[in-house]
Amino acid sequence: MTTATAGPAPRVLIADDQTLIRTGFRLILTARGIDVVGEAADGADALTAASELRPDVVLMDIRMPNMDGLEATRRILERLPECRVLILTTFDLDRYVYTALSIGASGFLLKDVTPEHLAAAVRLVDTGDALLAPSITRRLVERFASDSTRTPAVHTDLATLTPRELEVLTLLARGLSNAELATELTLSEATVKSHVARIFAKLSLRDRAQAVVLAYETGLVRPGDSGASRSSGP
Repeated sequence: MTTATAGPAPRVLIADDQTLIRTGFRLILTARGIDVVGEAADGADALTAASELRPDVVLMDIRMPNMDGLEATRRILERLPECRVLILTTFDLDRYVYTALSIGASGFLLKDVTPEHLAAAVRLVDTGDALLAPSITRRLVERFASDSTRTPAVHTDLATLTPRELEVLTLLARGLSNAELATELTLSEATVKSHVARIFAKLSLRDRAQAVVLAYETGLVRPGDSGASRSSGP
C-alpha cells in the first residue's frame, strides 16, 4: 500500500466486541495522529455512536452481538452516506466481506494488520481512495461472484460510459491501482484519476470497492478473467 498523502486527520470510530482489539487499534491510531472519537462493543452501539459522533471512518468488526457488523454498516451508511466503513476480519476470505462491500463498505482489513498499514488504510479510505488490499479483495469478489448460478446481464447504466471508461472500469475491477492503470493504458495518472472520477459520477459509486462489485455483478468482468490487453490510444 502506498503512503497516504498529508491532510486533516480522519475522525475514527472503532466497533469490535473484543476490548483488547479496540484498545490496541486506538493506541496505534492515536500514536499516528489519527483521532479516535469513540468505541463500540456491538453493532447497535456502533450505530448509536456513529449517529452521535459522525466519524469520518468506522473500523467495523463483522461478528458482534446484538447487531452484526453487516447490518450496522448498512444502517450507518443509510444515515451517514459520507462516512467510510472499513470491515475488520480474521480471515482474508471471510464469506461476509463480499456482502459488506456490496452494501457500501469501502474495503476490509485483516485483524493482524501492521500498525503502519492500519493507519495508512484509514487515511486512504478517508480520502475515498479505496479499494484496500486489492489482490485479496479481488480474490474474494471472484470467489463469491462465481457462486451465482445465473449469468448476469450488463447493467444498462454502463451504457453511459465511453469505451475508454469501460476499459478503465474493467482494469480497476481487476485490482489495478491508478499508477498501474496509467502504465497499462499509456496515460498520465492525472488522466486516469479523471476517468475514474467520471465513472464514479456516472454510476453513482462511492469508491473503488463499489466499482469492483458492480463490475462483477453486471458481468463486465467475470471470475477467472485474465489480465487485459493493452490499449492503443487514449
